[in-house]
Amino acid sequence: MPTKVDLLVIAPHADDSEFGIAGTVAKLTAAGKKVAYVICTNGDKGTSDYKITAADLVKMREKEQRAAAKVLGVSGVTFLGYADQSLEDNEELRKEIVRQIRIFRPSIVATTDPYRRYIQHRDHRICGQVVLDAVYPYARDHMAFPDLFEQGYKPHKVRQVLTWGTEQPNYWMDISETFEIKIKALRCHKSQVGERADLEKWLRERAEAAGKTQGYALAEEFHRTEIWR
Repeated sequence: MPTKVDLLVIAPHADDSEFGIAGTVAKLTAAGKKVAYVICTNGDKGTSDYKITAADLVKMREKEQRAAAKVLGVSGVTFLGYADQSLEDNEELRKEIVRQIRIFRPSIVATTDPYRRYIQHRDHRICGQVVLDAVYPYARDHMAFPDLFEQGYKPHKVRQVLTWGTEQPNYWMDISETFEIKIKALRCHKSQVGERADLEKWLRERAEAAGKTQGYALAEEFHRTEIWR
């Protein structure tokens, strides 16, 4: 079993964690906290390059994600391997996410916000919803997925959930000192961001806007839910 972590980041695709929470991850790992990643899909459709094969893209994106995680000090990356654009809000995915939560036993789980209105990637919406359901009540209750319990995956109570990409932020993390690490980690995802010249400018503007109301130069914003039951 992997070591218990302080934060478990569950993302639909490679690179989503870097866009959403990398500055926070870098800040936590620098403070000695343990962080692990779970990536739901293999990213086999995330390209506009007609020449690359899906199999080669999967290998490339896994390599990029591991490199980004290393930059951030993440303890490890687990790839669930679902096809890109295929996530479903079903028992199979819920069970797998519950398994991961019970393996890593985090105090905090972070994922995409499923309640963002209008247009967002379907995998993002479904990943976020399944993770929230897995956190509460499934991962907590020993009679949920009894076969997992019989296999030694004991129930676990997550204490906080952070969702990024939210339209209703209520929690901000000062990333003024880790913003450059966030950019370095994102640059590892060459298949997704390439040499995009405006990447840093765009992200800096977002981070400035997020931090403005809190008195931070640069911030990442989340919706935080505390779980007491």
